[in-house]
Order: sequence, then C-alpha cells, then structure tokens
Amino acid sequence: MSDWGWEYDPDAHHVIGDTPNLSFVAQVEERVEELVRAAAALYLNGCAFEGRSPGVQEEVLSGGMFHYLTVVRNQRIYVVKVIPWPL
Repeated sequence: MSDWGWEYDPDAHHVIGDTPNLSFVAQVEERVEELVRAAAALYLNGCAFEGRSPGVQEEVLSGGMFHYLTVVRNQRIYVVKVIPWPL
C-alpha cells in the first residue's frame, strides 16, 4: 500500500483563508487526491527516490486555481496556495 498523502502547508487556515467558496475548496481537495494517486503510480518507491522532485506546480480549475509542491522523498503533496475566483 502507498504511503503517499497530502496536506496544507503550513495549515489549512493559512492556505485557504476565510474563503466563502467551500465548493471550490472541495474541488481542490478532490483534484489533490487525484494528484496523490498519480504520484503514487509514477513514483512507486518514493522514499528511495534520488532524482529531483517536480517542484511547485499549479492547477487551474473552474472556480480558481491552486499551487502545490510535490516532495517525492516525503511521499507528500503540499498544497501551498488556493486562489478562488471572485464569486
């Protein structure tokens, strides 16, 4: 079983803030779950990985965008910024 997972960095309140658009936050979390599954399939033994991690990337969704950092050796995706479009 994969030990891959994700979290907000440094924490959910810092990354999400006080956005009233909770449906967008749910979209972000669903997409991050997909990214975790993809990373687990791509990096089968992340702890032993010796290459460079992909770094910070962004995803654009229908309600906004978010930035995330993939750290392969930690087997984690860190969501670092969530930007909802104005309602």
